[in-house]
Amino acid sequence: MAVDVTTEIVIDRPCAQVAAYAADPSHAPDWYANIESVSWRSGPPVRVGSTMDFVARFLGRRLAYTYEIVDVVPGERLMMHTAQGPFPMETTYTWQPVDDGRTRMTLRNRGEPAGFGRMAAPVMAAAMRRANEKDLAALKRILEADP
Repeated sequence: MAVDVTTEIVIDRPCAQVAAYAADPSHAPDWYANIESVSWRSGPPVRVGSTMDFVARFLGRRLAYTYEIVDVVPGERLMMHTAQGPFPMETTYTWQPVDDGRTRMTLRNRGEPAGFGRMAAPVMAAAMRRANEKDLAALKRILEADP
């Protein structure tokens, strides 16, 4: 069974500001509660082919995985997928202006767990949705606190 979770939030900041911050993987540990660290393999800035190693905790387990950037449209979309890790996952961020000062950010995670993970997919999806909602709320707090 596939996992496909989409969450979104409106952030009271211009689209360019939200996208610039969220698209920089170096900021991920600041707003993703489960991400402990990010190390660039290819070096910034983000571009198609960039790779970085993530260390996270999810459902009580330590996960280490490598993400590769597969699509970037600055200020509009960023897509990355696991190049190495416990199961194939694709993460997509999109940003759309609501008006001059507000941005709708959408976060989508989808993947195909194997083995035991396949049977646990519904639990994993529910936990991922809760985590993503908290993460987007944290991103909103960070960006809206910055003058």
